[in-house]
Amino acid sequence: MILGRVVGRATATIKHPTLTGHKLLLVQPVMGDRRSPDGDPLLVVDGAGAGAGQLVMITSVGRGARKMLGSDNTPVRWTLIGIED
Repeated sequence: MILGRVVGRATATIKHPTLTGHKLLLVQPVMGDRRSPDGDPLLVVDGAGAGAGQLVMITSVGRGARKMLGSDNTPVRWTLIGIED
C-alpha cells in the first residue's frame, strides 16, 4: 500500500474493455511527510470516488484489481482503495 495525492484525471478514447465505466486518476506517491513526491505519478483505477488534491491509499495487489473490475484478464496494476478523512 502506498500513500499518494490525486493530481489529475486521465481519459482514454480507446481502452481495455475491463476499464469501461471506471474512472482513471493520476496519483503522485508521497513520502511520510505527506507532501514530498516519492517517484513518478501512477495511473490508478478509482474504487473509492476520490477527487483532485485528496490524499489516497493505492495498492498494486492484482487480486483486488481483478475483483474490482470483475475480470481475471485485466491489465490494471494500481487501484485506489481509500481516501484520507
